Amino acid sequence: GSAANTLPTGSDTEEASRRLRIFQLLAALAVGAALSCAGVVLQALLKNPLAEPYVLGVSSGSALGAALAILVGLATAGAFVLPAIAFVAGAVTLGLVYILSRSGGTPSIYGLIISGVIVSSVCSSLLMFMIAIAPAEGMHSILWWMLGNLQVTSYELLRAVVILIALGIGMIWLMSPELNALTLGREMAHYVGVRTHIAIVLGLAVATLITAAAVAMAGLIGFVGLIVPHVVRSVVGPDHRRLIPAAAIAGGVFLAVCDLVARTVLAPIEIPVGVVTALVGGPFFLAILRSRRKRGWVG
Repeated sequence: GSAANTLPTGSDTEEASRRLRIFQLLAALAVGAALSCAGVVLQALLKNPLAEPYVLGVSSGSALGAALAILVGLATAGAFVLPAIAFVAGAVTLGLVYILSRSGGTPSIYGLIISGVIVSSVCSSLLMFMIAIAPAEGMHSILWWMLGNLQVTSYELLRAVVILIALGIGMIWLMSPELNALTLGREMAHYVGVRTHIAIVLGLAVATLITAAAVAMAGLIGFVGLIVPHVVRSVVGPDHRRLIPAAAIAGGVFLAVCDLVARTVLAPIEIPVGVVTALVGGPFFLAILRSRRKRGWVG
């Protein structure tokens, strides 16, 4: 990635390396928490057990926006510029997926997934096009978005992203009563006094914001928002007052472990962490899809 301020490096190489590892761990904890909490919110609001930022194309849209910002040089304009552009692109993408998935009413689970896959494919194609036309120095940065990487190149960007994610998760936790009501259905939520339209729009906006912040920091990392909420929900239950903080902690730890695997399994070669999460998440996604179909919860 490229940003305005580079990390300080001391004369002692070992000290500088230790500092970079600490920053990388902080990035893993923040990004993992953001993606897992975004998954919790999307699953609650869309009543879709397979909803998560990567599957719905939000991550791809945010990555496209971030890559475009890097390519035209906007990433150096300030620490919050990259997350802001990624947020706008992610929000547009989610809106497009939602519109495409509607067939005369509420989007179906399959409709959302298929629309998400189509929009993600288009975003990926545009990213490939950017790589094809990018100058040599820009090409590496865009490839970084596509593969997912937690190496911190800017302390200012890390700080901005951590602030946005912390505020976003705090807002989501405050929305726990509304999320609990909405999981029972919009009509039921309306009867218990929830302003359903406002709650849904706000929830989707915050989920997109924390996803965009995560993508601005680490690029495309898939399936964290699918795996972690399912596992945590089976342990702590569906109450969002407990589920959201548990998902934030578990998501951070899960991504930190994936990053450790990525750095050590083929050492000294470092695998992009997005590759590790995809290898774990792909089979997990298929297993959930199959179990839901057998129970008649899908389609």
